[in-house]
Amino acid sequence: MQFDPLTAVSPIDGRYRIYGDMLSASVSEFALIQNRVRVECEYLVALSEASGVGIRKLTAGEKKTLRDIAENFSLEDARIVKKIEQEGYDGIPATNHDVKAVEYYLKKKLKDTTLADVSEWPHFALTSEDVNSIAHALMLRSALETTLLPALDIVQKGLGGWAKEYAGTAMLARTHGQPASPTTFGKEMRVFESRLSRQLEELGKRTILVKFGGATGNWSAHAAAAPDVDWIKFSKKFVESFNDKKQSIKLELNEYTTQIELHDTLAELFDNLRRVNIVLIDLSQDIWRYISDGWLTQKAKAGEVGSSAMPHKVNPIDFENAEGNLGVANALFTHYSHKLPISRLQRDLSDSTVERTFGVALGHSYIGHRSMARGMGKVSVNEEAMRSDLTAHPEVIAEAIQTVLRKEGVEVPYEKLKELTRGKEISMDDISKFIDNLDVSNDVKKRLKSFRPENYIGLAEEIAKK
Repeated sequence: MQFDPLTAVSPIDGRYRIYGDMLSASVSEFALIQNRVRVECEYLVALSEASGVGIRKLTAGEKKTLRDIAENFSLEDARIVKKIEQEGYDGIPATNHDVKAVEYYLKKKLKDTTLADVSEWPHFALTSEDVNSIAHALMLRSALETTLLPALDIVQKGLGGWAKEYAGTAMLARTHGQPASPTTFGKEMRVFESRLSRQLEELGKRTILVKFGGATGNWSAHAAAAPDVDWIKFSKKFVESFNDKKQSIKLELNEYTTQIELHDTLAELFDNLRRVNIVLIDLSQDIWRYISDGWLTQKAKAGEVGSSAMPHKVNPIDFENAEGNLGVANALFTHYSHKLPISRLQRDLSDSTVERTFGVALGHSYIGHRSMARGMGKVSVNEEAMRSDLTAHPEVIAEAIQTVLRKEGVEVPYEKLKELTRGKEISMDDISKFIDNLDVSNDVKKRLKSFRPENYIGLAEEIAKK
């Protein structure tokens, strides 16, 4: 069947293709091949600049030629690489090996340039993981910095805006789903903003370790061919050449590897992303409940249908969409963290097939992040409804009264308030009569009567504004 978004197996390439497009340049099969080509071209440049390797110095023009091959790498070029891998191409037999196909592609390209005499130098002394390790790190960094982090920044700023605007908007709290001591909407949003901020700060300063030490990680072929070169120093400098000051996520050489980089830093990265998503799943469920209670009001979109049977429905679909997609992403992130750091002896291929699904997990995350941001932009705070539900529960100031009475030395104040309030519907008049019968000073009684559900918010406003 001809490919179309309607025939796609993955919803990222189908229903949510608009979001998949945002990630295609970073984590698609094309992006992987292009990054492999980039690594090989930059490696050839680096070899030419190192003394004692044996390759001739390249001119500035030749270095530009190499970099242009990677920079201008097209979809048609990627198709040629895939043909070399799967079918064979222009006299090159099928390799059935994706990285070797890149090497043969590059050698063929060089033979048509002034670099023909160095066409045997691509992939010199390397193994596939040396190229793949850097390529995947570049892909992940690109996806995070160009797509996921900007989307998360919108959510974080939205939460911060809510926290400030509604810092003093009193709201009934619920613990165990039951009415509890009041809070403010702004303070509760500050809690989520703070949690998200901590995870994003950690995410933004991550280091991804990569490998560049040849088969089994000992630089054996390198040392055999050019024993006078400090290959570890060379490799460290080469890996760091992919970093610049604008990028907060850095690549760093792991000197201690088997044939593969053992992916511990990738596991840390995915655990970090999973924690980000857990915060947002928690947020989506709370907002869903606030909408259900009428405390948040959704804007109805013209022409949109909420139910095929009930015309009145305006459903919280953005938050439900976020919750579902973030859950799918987290299932994959959890698998990555458990699977990737494990490899039989010096190498097996089980990590390679898992790495090919990174775009799926990042895609579902991105869909969730965008859904969350979109949903937040469509709701408004119904302060009147919040206040009405809050004042309907005067029993929530029992905590304040019993705590003040403890300070005043009144016997068993908790038990007295429990008798008055637990499991009962009471009014502010009932509380006022209770206070009148207490054996405390008039000043204390006045203070106790000043407590009302709408003003018993402690330091919530101050916390929200921080």
